[in-house]
Amino acid sequence: MTELIPAPRSVVAGSGEVRLTAHSQLYAGTATEGVGHWLRTVLCQATGLPLREGWELDDTEGDGIGLQLDPGLGPEEYRLVSDPTGVLIEGGSAAGVFWGAQTLRQLLGPDAYRRAPLGRDRTWAVPHVTIEDAPRFGWRGLMLDVARHFMPKDGVLRYLDLMAAHKLNVFHFHLTDDQGWRVEIQRYPKLTETGSWRSRTKFGHRASPLWEEKPHGGYYTQDDIREIVAYAAERHITVVPEIDVPGHSQAAIAAYPELGNTDVIAASMEGAPSLSVWDTWGISPNVLAPTDNTLRFYEGVFEELLDLFPSEFIHVGGDECLKDQWRQSPTAQARIKELGLADEDELQSWFIGHFDKWLTARGRRLIGWDEILEGGLADGAAVSSWRGYQGGIAAARAGHDVVMCPEQQVYLDHRQAPGADEPVPIGYVRTLEDVYRFEPVPPELTSAEAAHVLGAQSNVWTEVMEDPARVDYQTFPRLTAFAEVAWSALPAPAERDFGDFERRMAAHYRRLDALGVAYRPPAGPLPWQRRPGVLGRPIEGPPPNR
Repeated sequence: MTELIPAPRSVVAGSGEVRLTAHSQLYAGTATEGVGHWLRTVLCQATGLPLREGWELDDTEGDGIGLQLDPGLGPEEYRLVSDPTGVLIEGGSAAGVFWGAQTLRQLLGPDAYRRAPLGRDRTWAVPHVTIEDAPRFGWRGLMLDVARHFMPKDGVLRYLDLMAAHKLNVFHFHLTDDQGWRVEIQRYPKLTETGSWRSRTKFGHRASPLWEEKPHGGYYTQDDIREIVAYAAERHITVVPEIDVPGHSQAAIAAYPELGNTDVIAASMEGAPSLSVWDTWGISPNVLAPTDNTLRFYEGVFEELLDLFPSEFIHVGGDECLKDQWRQSPTAQARIKELGLADEDELQSWFIGHFDKWLTARGRRLIGWDEILEGGLADGAAVSSWRGYQGGIAAARAGHDVVMCPEQQVYLDHRQAPGADEPVPIGYVRTLEDVYRFEPVPPELTSAEAAHVLGAQSNVWTEVMEDPARVDYQTFPRLTAFAEVAWSALPAPAERDFGDFERRMAAHYRRLDALGVAYRPPAGPLPWQRRPGVLGRPIEGPPPNR
């Protein structure tokens, strides 16, 4: 009962239990019907109990479950009471009730996460307890890169379920990059006809001599996206799409060459065929041309995107835009002069600023990686601070909202241990305990500045993750530690009780087993999780903390 993850704000234990039986009913009050449908579905699958619909709260007396709103609670706050009258979950909104339902599922034990009963008689019981809980941050995010290695739709839906089980509520959907374009745009069909497939794939770090010599790719139709967004919404998760501009755009340029700096590319390729979707890792020098044609093209992309994603924020990337082509391009240099800009950094700022105004005019907000600070930050833009904390600190001090996702703390593609068996080791060692001691709010910020920290996000970049099992291995169990950091009101990093977290993880691993998660075991990778002979890029020593 005390093995809950993330840790609740308050737990008061009782002395008995509520037993769910074939006669138990589930009552969902006004505005909680969707949560009731979800909870009945998952519990019926796992337990085989019918959990018939109750028509009033009294129907749950003794052995049932009741769901209802309490306007005195915060939007994502909940109260779960299990006592001789049954189980009652109240929330300040349907989202709060949903997070309470997730806690109830944990209280029922690991088998409550299965999709069919185990076929043996057992008791389904909820201990008598009163739990009061609310999240620390409103943005508790996971970014999944499906551009480098495509994840089919069912895999994305599975990750939304895993997020919900850990009370994470923002899914940052990295849909485009140099290595692939993953979302159907009907007015520009070549983005997926050409841009969603590459001819081969580098296996391991970009310095690796190994290649997978077969095409790789795929994309989500607009109906797929609608399904993903609706599935997320049922789980109170917001999907924030990312379309990368002006860098990380070679897949788009491969599909529509006129989007690139043609005056530079033509000269460098000396009559060779146009660019292809990139088949290796790193930062491509091929970036978007700062032309009116490019702006109009991407306005068309975003117009279709806004119809698919109702999220307040739209992510435009803005990171790692190499500016060598702009320096060499007469067209780009003429644009700098025409606009009265100082340099290429200000040209990128102008590019991002255009879409900030365009999105603002349509009631949305732009968010981008912290490079959008270079050359001046667009009014109203928010920042994903990935290159350490400094970008987030600068943005918050300037009055801009921030999501903290510093690379050396919460990039889950980085290796988890120093051992030689770690598959394709990337970056510094970031253990489960390291993630547990991540603090999203820099101590340098005043309380007013800290209010601009919307929350935190862990990022999963998939260059060296060739299949969903590798994604699971890198993501779990560290995502559980991140989820507690983002949800729970923990003490300062050095004062956090990691021993207690490990104790609770001993139970949580059984939940992950029931969910079929191929996590990294505490003792190290299993034989089939290793990748002997595949080159990584490990970095020795302690990572920089800023």
